[in-house]
Amino acid sequence: MSNKSFSRTLEPFLRHIAACNSAVLPGGRTPFFCADSQIGWVSPSTVQALETLGVRAGQKFGVSAGADLFPLSHTLCEMGLYASHHEAFDVRDDSGTVLGQVDRGAIPVLGLAAEGVHLNGLVERADGLFLWVARRSMSKRLDPGKLDHLVAGGMSAGLDPQTTVIKEAQEEAGIPAELAAKAQAVGRIHYALERPEGLRRDVLHCYDLLLPEGFVPVAEDGEVESFHLLPIREVMVLIRDTDDFKFNVNLVLIDLFIRRSLFDPADAAILRRALSGQAA
Repeated sequence: MSNKSFSRTLEPFLRHIAACNSAVLPGGRTPFFCADSQIGWVSPSTVQALETLGVRAGQKFGVSAGADLFPLSHTLCEMGLYASHHEAFDVRDDSGTVLGQVDRGAIPVLGLAAEGVHLNGLVERADGLFLWVARRSMSKRLDPGKLDHLVAGGMSAGLDPQTTVIKEAQEEAGIPAELAAKAQAVGRIHYALERPEGLRRDVLHCYDLLLPEGFVPVAEDGEVESFHLLPIREVMVLIRDTDDFKFNVNLVLIDLFIRRSLFDPADAAILRRALSGQAA
């Protein structure tokens, strides 16, 4: 493939992947521990706040036990480092063991890993493959008004990905549990980037769900302004030419385009390596 061809066909997609992998670690950050497990990366400003609280685990910044994590997150909220989401998220070590919980808003402040789900709501029609797209409410705390998946959400404390999909599908799009349970797990995407709210180190559990042609989503929880059923190639053009979608949705949709053979094999291989964090 020539450089000219590479730039013309793939650069618009690769830029979305690069944008979600912009964080350099440690990049001036300090490791944050729970007992002997490093679980996060904290910025200099957060280090200052932790120093005033005397938050150390031995000679390291952190807590001595998982039970201390949620109280710490509450204190950081009271200090004005973030606004509470009033939702607890599990904190895991590298093996996936749950160590404790924090308020969801504290996750980027402490540079913790977080998990969520993204569901491609697909409709196969005689005239091609279509995708349900949601427009986020203008009242959303993050990325108001951006385009989004039909269903997407963080994994609250005590839940697993499948349970989260079923829960979010009902709340966000009115999808009955028996239909949402048919969603197929198709992969995971990791990334790390700087955002206004802090360091995002996310793991996205990706799902596909084939929906009946007659299904029409209903916003149950007020987080979605509207739903739109679009041809998959129209969605591909939006990803290529705009920043209309919420930042991480781009990655999940690029993965969908690869799996649906919308790129030629050589381009698909390059994009697949980029999504997995390997050099293109």
